[in-house]
Amino acid sequence: MSRASGRRGLPGLRETGRLLALSMRMVAGRRFWIAPLLPLTWILFQIFRLLIGWRPIRYAPTDAQTILIGFPLTVLAIGLGVRIIAAEIDRRTLEIAYTVPGGAHRVWLAKLTAALLLLLVAEVLLAVATYLFCTEFGLSAIYGSLQAAAFYLVLGMAFSALFKSEAAGAMITAAILVANFPFQAADTRLSPFWNPLKLTDADPANVLAWTVQNRIGFALLIVALTALAFARAENREKLLSG
Repeated sequence: MSRASGRRGLPGLRETGRLLALSMRMVAGRRFWIAPLLPLTWILFQIFRLLIGWRPIRYAPTDAQTILIGFPLTVLAIGLGVRIIAAEIDRRTLEIAYTVPGGAHRVWLAKLTAALLLLLVAEVLLAVATYLFCTEFGLSAIYGSLQAAAFYLVLGMAFSALFKSEAAGAMITAAILVANFPFQAADTRLSPFWNPLKLTDADPANVLAWTVQNRIGFALLIVALTALAFARAENREKLLSG
């Protein structure tokens, strides 16, 4: 009986794999496997800076979350996020998405899942390269980097759906990323890049409370942005108008 159920489950797994592979092609192009490799050029550049003396000191563990992993991962996230919904508008294939049984949200959800998987692969590669060539770091840096990337992923998706353009969504999201730099430099909890490791002189109890507030707050914000973007994308009349 278990063998029969296992055989019945294999076609479902294969179909899921095909769907994710197709979704990855749609958000990252035919050679989607290159996308997770692109952020590694940032690590190569940082190593080059150290070798030629542009950076006089080596990187510290506090640099892993923001500078070495978080920033290149976020840039990739913006590039993927703006293509989840707006790519269908720019390619004039939006009407096809509305013919999918069960609703167009299944298309957006599959593409969002595919984008997250590409980000996870990219983060693993960045983490390995950072650990081997730049600095050691803890698991909190991994989560913090992924939190920032996921936030800008759905932010790019939401703005591109709102303005019905990949380019407009990318420019606005990139502007918000740049505007976030002062908050990041001040290490405030309002930043998705907030790094508790930088608070060396603070009370550990306070640092823990602030970390929980930041992580839960941005998790809820990511869910809310995703829901708003999907709700916008489900409004067929507004997306097809103009």
